Formats: sequence, C-alpha cells, structure tokens
Amino acid sequence: MQKEYDVIIIGGGITGAATLRDCALRGLSSLLIERGDICDGASGRNHGLLHSGARYAVTDREGAEECIRENRILRRIASNCVEPTDGLFISLPEDGLDYQANFIAKCREAGIDAQAIDPAEALRMEPAINPAIIGAVKVPDAAVDPFRLVDAHILDAQRHGAEILKFTAVASLVKEDGRVVGVKTSKGDVLRAKEVVLAAGIWTADIAAAAGVRIGMMPSKGALVIYGHRVANMVINRCRKPANADILVPGDVVSVLGTTSDKVPMDACDDMHATPAEVDLLMREGEKLVPSLARTRIIRAYAGVRPLVVADPAGDGRNVSRGIVLLDHEERDGVPGLITITGGKLTTARLMAEMATDLICRKLGSTAVCETANRPLPGSEGRKPGFKDPFNKRAAIGRHGTEIGKMDFEKGGEILCECENVTRAEIEYAVKNFGVRNISDLRRHTRIGMGTCQGSFCIRKVARVLAEYVEASADELVYEYRQERWKGMTPVLWGDTLREAEYMHKVDGNEI
Repeated sequence: MQKEYDVIIIGGGITGAATLRDCALRGLSSLLIERGDICDGASGRNHGLLHSGARYAVTDREGAEECIRENRILRRIASNCVEPTDGLFISLPEDGLDYQANFIAKCREAGIDAQAIDPAEALRMEPAINPAIIGAVKVPDAAVDPFRLVDAHILDAQRHGAEILKFTAVASLVKEDGRVVGVKTSKGDVLRAKEVVLAAGIWTADIAAAAGVRIGMMPSKGALVIYGHRVANMVINRCRKPANADILVPGDVVSVLGTTSDKVPMDACDDMHATPAEVDLLMREGEKLVPSLARTRIIRAYAGVRPLVVADPAGDGRNVSRGIVLLDHEERDGVPGLITITGGKLTTARLMAEMATDLICRKLGSTAVCETANRPLPGSEGRKPGFKDPFNKRAAIGRHGTEIGKMDFEKGGEILCECENVTRAEIEYAVKNFGVRNISDLRRHTRIGMGTCQGSFCIRKVARVLAEYVEASADELVYEYRQERWKGMTPVLWGDTLREAEYMHKVDGNEI
C-alpha cells in the first residue's frame, strides 16, 4: 500500500490527537499512526489533573502562564471532560509558611487566582484534609479525564477527514535525498507525507535516531495509586517544593494519589509498572495530606513515563524542565520533512498542537488559522442532556455528553458494568467509533472494569457482548483482561485488596 498525505503524525496520545485535530480543522490531509490503542501510553497513565499552573508558578513562570490559559480554554471547549473541582495547596507544620507566601506572589504574577484561606475554612471545605494544617491556598485546579479528552480529539479529527491507523508500528522513516518523505510500517506499507511529526512521547528519540537525528531525552517514571472511593472533592496539593506524593486528584468515583519522579533506562519504558516500594512511599506521604487514606482500600497502582528533553540526560527528573519542545529538524539538523513536538503536559497539549501545526502550515504554504481554542469538542457542544434522563443513560452522559445521541438505548439499554453503569449501547458506540479489539481497549473508552470491583461481576457479561463484534472468544477476552489488570494489582496485594483479589478469583473460576 502506498498513499500520500500532507502530514503523518506518529503517536496516539493527547499531543498526537490534538495535532491531528488541528491539522484536520485547517484542511490538511492527515494520518495518525499508533502502535497500540490511542491513549495507551503516558497520556493514559497520569493523575488526571487539569493544571491551574500553580504547581509551576514558583519555578517556571512561562509554564504556569501556559497552564492557566489552557485551563480556561479546556473548561470551555472540553467541558464534558473536565470537572471544575478547584484545588487546595495545604501547608503542614513541617512545611512552614515561607513557601506559601512566595507561592501566592508567584501565582498572581502568572495570572493565577491564588487565595489564601483560613485553615478552619479549608477544613470546612474539605473535611478529609490533615487537621494539623497551618495554611491553605485555593487555586483553580480541576480534574480532567484523559481518556475522554483524547477520544474527543480523535472523533473531531475523523469527522473532519483525518485518518487513524492503530495497532501499527512505524518500522522506519522513509528518506529520499536526505528528506523525510514518509514512513514504512511494520506491515511493510509505505505511507508518504510532505511533513512527518513525531509526537510519540519518550519513544520519539528512538524513531528520530533511525533517521539520523539525535534528541536527548530522559525518561522520568511516575508511579501512582488508585484508592477505591472518592475521599475528597477538590484537588489536594502539598504547598512546598514539588516532591513525591504531594497531590491527590478526585476522578469519577475514585481518588488518584501521585506521583514519584525517578530516572529510568530507555529500555525499561515498554514495561513500566509500579513497585511495592513506590506504593509504600506514596502511601506514607499521601496520608500526611489526607489521613483517612491509611484506612482506604487501594485497588491498583500504575506508572507512566514523562518525556523530558534534556541537553545532557543526567540528574533528577524533578529538576529538568517540563516545558514544551518544538523541533524543526530541517533547521536544527538539516533533515527536512521532520518535526518533533514533545514535553509539555496534558493541560498544554492543545497549545503544543497549535505550535506544531503553525509550523507545518508555514512549511506547506498554508494560511489557515488555528480554530481549536474556540471550537467545542464532540460531547461538549451546547448544554449537556439533563439528569431527568433514564438511569441507564446518566453515566454515559457524564462520559460522552451530547454524543449519547449516537447511542441506541432502546435496543442496548441493558447495564453490563454496574460499578460504572456501562450499557450495551455504549459498548457498541465504542466499537464503532474507536476500533475496540479487546476489553482493555474498551476500558479506555467506557471505564468498564475501572470501578471498585475491578471487573469481578461484569467482565464475563461484557466479554460475551464484545465477542459479537471482534475476532476473539469471550474466554480469550476475559483472559487478556485479567492478565493486564493483574499487573496493577500485584504491588498492592494486602488487606482488603488481597481479599478482593481472592474473591475475584473465586467469582471468575479461572486462574489469573
């Protein structure tokens, strides 16, 4: 197969998805290639925080200003993906109040509304926080569902003519007379483009190296844990220099505590998982934020890799810039036809895409302007449907907003996953729109199996339904799901979580 596009984007995380959408809205023929499922890498392995910029205000004013601008934009265009929780930065006695004073000043310099509030008022707002606090600052943080956000970008891009090729690895970049003119896939297909964009996170360095381009990247591992219910309704931060386990984010019906930051070797990035030692560290520090976490069941742990670009890959990941990096390899390395967009954060992905697409348009001679800051994403157009809808629609409204109009609840209203209230209609929608192949894929688009029972009661029912649409038996689908989810449970197997795992084993009746 040979086909030519204006642009080929490598990487199906939020950066690649946002760039695909921007290119499509500007009328460029565009293809995104992803070796796995979309949102299968770092974009689906974070704490789901929509940064206000406050976290970076003291050390990185430019980054903080970018975050607060994009925070406001995403609240408008992706309202269905964002929960406007607000956030608290709390100071404990061991932290003192000197950092808080500087923190508030730097936030205000960056245009972030940071308000010092009395500790007693903070405890009234969030009774779960440590009662020993000596200071608190309210900021406009929010929670964002990264899976919904990526899905919405992909949907909008496709509806404007973009194409997506999932589960297909890039074997090599194709060069002619020193110019990158396309890619060769692992299936042997040659796909040509006027510009190729690398948006593959930490794996960008290896792809670029195959074309003779060096990008200094330092993989920084971040481990996180998920608690079995929502212990706070605001994002809770530690008001101090960034360190381990200093943020707790409410996400749907659970709570996510993160994160660590450790340099890891490149060859470990394809098999990233949290360790028992990392879980112990997160628990020990997290309980200082919210003491009740000591009595709250952990349902799983996971880890992702931050793509940090460095001139010299040495040192601590906390001290390396996490800013946006846009590389024009024609100008930088004498390799035309190749662009890299990396670094940044989930919150700033739309801005990263705008920067990359501006560069693409200049190279292609296009005068089309960016529309992504003002154009609502699918599911976030206009008012959401009301909660007078039938019960089996309500959770789908929260996940998909106005997109539920494309789901057939008359024929597919049966609830299959009771923790997350996922129906057959929602499964059919995911298969049709996202090319779902197995239950792990389905989880990213519907939250099946992400609730407190972790699939104990629903997974066989779900597998029987999904088997009607994919080339796999129900038993094969269940086995794949159990193997994948087990990886996140092994570091937290004690107490209630161990009892839950034993119960899952008995309910399922099969070896994990």
